[in-house]
Amino acid sequence: MSAEAERGLLVDDSGAHDEDDEGAERIWESPEVRWSALSGLLLLVGFLISAFDGPDAVASGVYVAATVAGARFFALEALEELVRERKIGIELLMTVGALAAGALGEWGEAAMLVFLYSISEALEEFTESRTEGAIRALMDLAPKTVTLLRDGQQIETPAKDVVVGDRFLVRPGEGLATDGTIIEGASALDESAVTGESIPVEKTAGQKVFAGTLNGSGVLTVEATATHENNTLAKIVHLVTEAQEEKGRAQRFMERFTSRYSPAVLAVGVAVAVIGGLIGDWHTWLERAATVIVAAAPCALVISIPVTYVAAIGNAGRRGILVKGGVVLEDLATVQVAAFDKTGTLTHGRPELVEILAAEGIDDLGALALAAGVERASEHPLAKAVVEGAVERKVAAAEVTDITALVGAGIEGRHQGRRILVGSPKLMGERGLSLAAFGDRIAELESSGATAVVLVVDDVPQAAFGLADTIRDQAAGTVSALKVAGIERTVMITGDNRRTAEAIAQRAGVDETLAEQRPEDKAAAIRDLQERYGGVVMAGDGINDAPALAAATVGVAMGSAGSDAALETADVALMSDDLSKLADALYLARRTRKVVRQNLALSFAVLVVLVPGALLGVLNLPIAVAGHELSELVVIISGLRMARAGAAPR
Repeated sequence: MSAEAERGLLVDDSGAHDEDDEGAERIWESPEVRWSALSGLLLLVGFLISAFDGPDAVASGVYVAATVAGARFFALEALEELVRERKIGIELLMTVGALAAGALGEWGEAAMLVFLYSISEALEEFTESRTEGAIRALMDLAPKTVTLLRDGQQIETPAKDVVVGDRFLVRPGEGLATDGTIIEGASALDESAVTGESIPVEKTAGQKVFAGTLNGSGVLTVEATATHENNTLAKIVHLVTEAQEEKGRAQRFMERFTSRYSPAVLAVGVAVAVIGGLIGDWHTWLERAATVIVAAAPCALVISIPVTYVAAIGNAGRRGILVKGGVVLEDLATVQVAAFDKTGTLTHGRPELVEILAAEGIDDLGALALAAGVERASEHPLAKAVVEGAVERKVAAAEVTDITALVGAGIEGRHQGRRILVGSPKLMGERGLSLAAFGDRIAELESSGATAVVLVVDDVPQAAFGLADTIRDQAAGTVSALKVAGIERTVMITGDNRRTAEAIAQRAGVDETLAEQRPEDKAAAIRDLQERYGGVVMAGDGINDAPALAAATVGVAMGSAGSDAALETADVALMSDDLSKLADALYLARRTRKVVRQNLALSFAVLVVLVPGALLGVLNLPIAVAGHELSELVVIISGLRMARAGAAPR
């Protein structure tokens, strides 16, 4: 593997990328590929000259030219590593092998060696560059110009000049140049580039929008909340590219192994040549030594892990799943327990109207209209749930006047001369109002995990409303998918009361519920699960659950789009609120581990066959070269399967 491939692609701290640093978009744009192709063409010409009994000197000259063309890049790298870093790498092994073959007069074999090695290296670097470039290309989704609104005029301005606070126009079908808040207008936006969600999201005034998203049919006025270089899309590109460069434990071990193994291979090759030459024919043993060096070079071993990690992390990033490097990918593949926060993770994180209990003879929607009329003056989350419940049911709120808030208890007002009161069952009890008209239904509602709010008109209870933080549509399916993927136990950890927690846990299908947990209790619970079962992946909102996320083997932040804290602190950040992506992340990690193991097994198997065969003289140099380079190409193709790996089985 070349030095450039090991170093990877660099992105500056702003997340922006320099076009000069991008890899070739088409294979023929790669200079390595062009020189390698020239080497192959010269190799073919030399072969044809020899096949048609042409002059040996001419054929040898063409083979020498093919060798020089093919070795142009890796031979210089080998020399640089040896002189500057005192390092014997794979490039040096292949250079020595080619020179040894040339010294024996076998310039045809030397040319074949450098051609096959150079083309495999060129293809390796090109495919890695394209895999990484697929993420960097996300930046191109954000338009390069923006229509600023200043002093009543529309001004076309480069996106890089936009500053926080600028207002700009987004027409139908246009992309957003940077993050912002909608000031005016409403539209459906395609946020797939940021969150991985293919379904457009309805947005209106006051809501956040992100760079790289595509506007639908509405016209939007947006106020910038980030610069072009520091928006959500730029951060995603920066974080994923950094993650692709972050080496896992297996990769670091393999690099340490090869740093010792490569010099050993060179030493064995020299020993074979010297010892064999002293006791036998120098020509035969020099050729065998060159064959050993080529056969034992660990190219496939070195590339088997990083090419797979780069492909998997890039694939996850395009799906709205940010994995912070190879170590996280390795850890995620080993977890045995999935732990969840309740609010905002298994549930939507806000109360919703789930049930209306009307007294006998009372119209439930009419009661809802009265309740919404008085509750719309309150900012309390339960009040908002009643009002939103009325909107969803297309019920117009009644006109209520003289509204007075009862702190911590409820709210009251007047409608057409009648006194309207909305509050908790406890408030009604304190006021001596009987709720017998509802029988046991309020108690049953509360036992299911909902909060009851009662409507009273002129001291007569008319209806009770059940408000609850509802479970996400994907929660039960995600828990099931995690178990299919091999998770041994699922646990919900929440600060909510036990009754509510158990009701949600039962619907989600989790195995264990830990309720009434403070932040420090959640972290202790994670450590206890690790002691009992092993690795734990914890999903939360990335802020309130920070101690638990930090304590977990892998911390996963939900709904991280626009959240700097979640992007920076979590091991894995799910850009959308789609919990099913947790199962996709686990599935991807375990598939990656499987592919890495397959690649390593193949690489070792090839070495086990080629090295003894070369030492014993069973395999000649062309066969060793072909086997060596074929194994490297197979490993690259195998690793790149992770670039197209799909979602977890449901």
